[in-house]
Amino acid sequence: MNLQGNGNSEHTSEHAIVIIGAGPAGLTAALELQAAGIHDITVLEADAQVGGISRTVAHHGNRIDIGGHRFFSKSDWVMDWWRHLLPVATPADPNLGRELRYQGANAAVPAAEARESDENVLLIRSRLSRIYFNKRFFDYPLKLNPDTLLKLGPWKTFTFGLSYVWARLHPRKPETSLEDFLVNRFGNRLYRQFFKEYTEKVWGVPCNEISAAWGAQRIKSLSVTKAIAHALKKLLGLGDKAEQTSLIESFLYPKYGPGQMWETAARKFVAQGGRLLMQCRVDGLDIREGRVHGVRYRDAQGQTHALACTHVLSTMPIKELVQAAGDAFPPSARTIASQLSYRDFITVGLLYPRSALPRQLDDNWIYIQEPGVNVGRVQIFNNWSPYMVADPSTVWMGLEFFCKESDPLWQMDDDALKALAHREMVQIGLIRAEAPKDSLVLRVPKAYPGYFGEAYARFGELQATLDAIPNLFLIGRNGMHRYNNQDHSMLTARETVRQIVSGTLDKAAIWAINVDDEYHEEKS
Repeated sequence: MNLQGNGNSEHTSEHAIVIIGAGPAGLTAALELQAAGIHDITVLEADAQVGGISRTVAHHGNRIDIGGHRFFSKSDWVMDWWRHLLPVATPADPNLGRELRYQGANAAVPAAEARESDENVLLIRSRLSRIYFNKRFFDYPLKLNPDTLLKLGPWKTFTFGLSYVWARLHPRKPETSLEDFLVNRFGNRLYRQFFKEYTEKVWGVPCNEISAAWGAQRIKSLSVTKAIAHALKKLLGLGDKAEQTSLIESFLYPKYGPGQMWETAARKFVAQGGRLLMQCRVDGLDIREGRVHGVRYRDAQGQTHALACTHVLSTMPIKELVQAAGDAFPPSARTIASQLSYRDFITVGLLYPRSALPRQLDDNWIYIQEPGVNVGRVQIFNNWSPYMVADPSTVWMGLEFFCKESDPLWQMDDDALKALAHREMVQIGLIRAEAPKDSLVLRVPKAYPGYFGEAYARFGELQATLDAIPNLFLIGRNGMHRYNNQDHSMLTARETVRQIVSGTLDKAAIWAINVDDEYHEEKS
């Protein structure tokens, strides 16, 4: 399709690169291209704020992290990249120490990079994530330690153990669904107790309809055997090598939330001559003769503009990308893209006085597995960073709800959602209060790409069609329809830039990221 815009077309130099999306993948690509000496770069962001789902939203002096983002990676390159933008502060609390655990080892952070009183810094934070089930807390990931066994009781411990042994001796083959994947690693009883209901709440479909590929990306290296080994090593004082990232116990976190990292990246990109256009939504791709020649976008005022380009790096949802290309792709590809599934996400922020907490909560997030409630997970922003909260005598919580845009939950008005969220917190016993002091509702469409449905089963066909366009690169979570963490998204951007700069084309290397153990980091 040829693009005709009402605005000015850009002059095409040797490198006129358009990046769609100013999230972790898009901004990493932009800065890496500049570092390689390429400066004719335009980043188009549909939102009014950079960061994608890694953005931080401010509300009456308090800040919300959408989804929770630990800054921790097995990639030394990613860790160094983050620290180059935001140095690590010496902890004000000496009990935190100055060690992080990654690459299966303890890694000391260089001393005296910055002070916690500085504004633009990374903090070292302790991790605590727990499951809330039957009014009791269990470690997350589940640890088979004496505390867990005591809470389960001897009978459940015995039957769960038998179930696990049976699963190891009689694994499900072929391992096609997420249910197969989880049962093979944890046993049927443990799967049904701690995985099935929560996972189906998140995705809205039965676990036996979700591809095993989701488990392979998110929790592929974690198992009961490794959880036991980790617990025994710690008990016997044999070191604390957290080889599975789900078992990490400390991480980095920007002082004012994850959005601070990407706001810093965006400022640097613009200061180095890059063009960042906010509230500009891409609605057209000019694809002719097997290449992308231009991008059309609509600005905040509704005006249409066209950019000519030599390369496009896209982080926008594949469903919308293919739609924007009109009839440039064959009908089969358009059909698959139009039927891709997504899971949408609502965060309800609730502010309470600390006196409303029946017990001390030091968790970053709590996985809610109590029956009869919609909430799936609760973040406590004070514990991510104390600077996320304006008044330390208050506790600022984020309740996470998983749904589809067509669901009644998504369509509820904000006041009804706030009332529902508060009512469920009281119902499950995490809060004792008549009402919150303040509240906020945030809706995030297409937060999670779905690993289910007929379209996902045919995703390889669509991927091959898109990859056949040599100057179109898919990066990031929605850009690849893959449940990447932000470090994986950054690595897809880095590999893409390497290929553009070197003139070599190997898109399989981009898709290999978050498949090989070399890149893998578990995160719920």
